[in-house]
Amino acid sequence: MAQIVTWGNFKGGTGKTTNSTMVANELANRRYRTLLVDMDPQGNATNLFLKTKNYLDNEVTVFDTTLMAAIQAEDLSKAVINIKNNLDLLASSADFSLFPRFMESVTNYNERVMYFSSLLEPLKDKYDFILIDIPPTISLITDSALYASDWCVIVMQTHERSLQGAEAFLRYIQNEVIDTFHAPTLDVLGILPVLLKNGAPVDVSTLEAAKEIFGESNIFETTIRNMERLKRYDLTGITNDDMHDKKVLKVYNNVTEEFINRLEE
Repeated sequence: MAQIVTWGNFKGGTGKTTNSTMVANELANRRYRTLLVDMDPQGNATNLFLKTKNYLDNEVTVFDTTLMAAIQAEDLSKAVINIKNNLDLLASSADFSLFPRFMESVTNYNERVMYFSSLLEPLKDKYDFILIDIPPTISLITDSALYASDWCVIVMQTHERSLQGAEAFLRYIQNEVIDTFHAPTLDVLGILPVLLKNGAPVDVSTLEAAKEIFGESNIFETTIRNMERLKRYDLTGITNDDMHDKKVLKVYNNVTEEFINRLEE
């Protein structure tokens, strides 16, 4: 059955979407059956992957069923879009912001938290990995994703607010999702550091502070450095045309290798 991994931080703009999509892409390259679930109403992961599909197939993809519509139909498979070999997407849109309101019909909050996990269950046999991208908020969306997950990767920019967001996210996982909702399998896989500026003193000191707070063994050895090509992918999708692409893909080959090794350990 699939390993389900949520990528999170309570600070926005830390690179959750970038890293979840890039690792999903690399897992697919390694022939792991991979599903990316976009639970952010902004739909940034959806946009990135649809542009990637356009780059690969040279055709514009229009989807009729959003993640929210599939939840209402009680069948998530209705919203699955194939991006490339071994890589599928559960596409989000602005209507996913209605998820908490839709779930108000379930009176018990704990049952609301468990609901998405039950819908995800039939897909687990079809994939090796299910990665979930979430918004940086305390909400039913975040609770639902974490409850359904086996693991969480906390993405942390080398920035004081991002460090604080990572600390808050870790406390929330322990105090709310595990202790209150009794998430059956959830644990933290590690903290993935993202440098705002290569070699800057503030970045170095923030990374050292993170090692003190979380423990060095809980920090990914691979650090995501500032790469302009990653920003371009929001416009073009994930490309593989030149040396700059190959440099980015090599970094995420290393991240994914460590990601898999951590799961195996």
